[in-house]
Amino acid sequence: MDENLLDALELLEREKGVPADTILDALANALVSAYKRTPGAAEEARVTIDADTAEIIVYGQDLDEDGNVIKEWEDTPDNFGRIAAQTAKQVILQRLRDAKREQVFELYEGREGDLVTGIVQQSDHRYAILDLGNAEAIMPASERIPYEKMERGNRLKAYILEVRGEGKGPQIVVSRSHPEFIRSLFELEVPELVDGDVEIKAIAREAGHRTKIAVVSNDPNVDPVGACVGARGSRVRQVVNELRGEKVDIVEWRPQAAAFLAEALSPARVKEVRLDDELRVATVIVPDHQLSLAIGKEGQNARLAARLTGYKVDIRSESQDLGLIADDDEAKGPTGATPAPGPAVASAPAAAPAPVDGAATEDIAATEELVATEELVATEDTTPAEDMVATGDVVPTDELVASEEMSAGEIAAQEMAASQDPVATEDTAPVGLPATEQTAASDELVSEGPPARGLADPGEPAAGADGIDERDPGVGADGSDATTEGADDEDEPVGT
Repeated sequence: MDENLLDALELLEREKGVPADTILDALANALVSAYKRTPGAAEEARVTIDADTAEIIVYGQDLDEDGNVIKEWEDTPDNFGRIAAQTAKQVILQRLRDAKREQVFELYEGREGDLVTGIVQQSDHRYAILDLGNAEAIMPASERIPYEKMERGNRLKAYILEVRGEGKGPQIVVSRSHPEFIRSLFELEVPELVDGDVEIKAIAREAGHRTKIAVVSNDPNVDPVGACVGARGSRVRQVVNELRGEKVDIVEWRPQAAAFLAEALSPARVKEVRLDDELRVATVIVPDHQLSLAIGKEGQNARLAARLTGYKVDIRSESQDLGLIADDDEAKGPTGATPAPGPAVASAPAAAPAPVDGAATEDIAATEELVATEELVATEDTTPAEDMVATGDVVPTDELVASEEMSAGEIAAQEMAASQDPVATEDTAPVGLPATEQTAASDELVSEGPPARGLADPGEPAAGADGIDERDPGVGADGSDATTEGADDEDEPVGT
């Protein structure tokens, strides 16, 4: 029986990792509880266990009012019974749990900031539990990397944030979103950080997206950025893999604030940095094509640079700094639209009007009383009525002849018709006049008949008045072929 007890103690010591002395103490307390449940037992008792022979001796005690032992005797029972044995078992297990908790607390106490590796035991929206081997750690949802999937059985690294010694045992709180987690990962991969040749001066992080770290070398022969990146990026790649693809920017720390700000905004190139040390504000000037790169997606690059340097950063482009953009906005007007250039016709000289006599002048003055004609004359973009008549855009072309072959009255009538209705077509009475005036104008055209052809002088009477044979309209007053001349005049507008 004694040999079996010693074997059991050794087994518990290996499985639980609890020293044998602690187990023997727990066993003695359990036997005291079991002894008090036996019939005729003393109110108080003491149990001793020999570590070499496993001999168990129970001593009964009598105490005075002050708790001092006034009498003690040996009272080891032959058999504790079933109830006493069950009580002893529960006490032993409880004592072993307490001893285990105390051991774990002593092991992790003071290890805040260390890096541990654990296996995911449980994960939900509230927290995740990691098995550290000899202890369990809890990772709250606020300390997890956003959108990171933690499946049961996954092995991952975590940063010890806090160790709490509570009544139910020590509670180890770990984190994967803390900025110092980045420092611990780099210390695993970069031996120069452990040796002190390279030092991480500042860390700015947005967990799950991007991290910026500033490093400096204490050895002039060591490149701090190259030491952290490694050959072909081997060192930083291990860190990125542990962070599940989070981007890491490594910049060199500078003692000058302006130079450090320029480094912190990488990969953007900075042209100028203006500092206000009292307000801790920095105005950074970058090239126009580098502005979006300096700001970053949703301002991420600028935010990380501000956290890394401790300055409030105001990023402006060269055009904004020189006021070029503001000048452009003023030139464009309040809406920012550039005014359209005026029509080319407005800048060109107006065509000279065709010469008219006194009668034609009176007729044109009469037509100016109409509203439509006033708008055409006042608008620069509208061609004058005389030009429209001259170019043949209004009067039918088969009735036009050279200006030297037309009478002054006919020219005045055509100008009046054009000014009253610019869109009049052939065989259509002039519009824009009252009904009575349109009838009068039509009767006048009918009475006059078609315009005479082949006249040498516009002031001479019509061909029919001289007795020339009107049955041959192709012959003019001077015997020339007027039909051919009229055809040619249709192709060449008059007055151009």
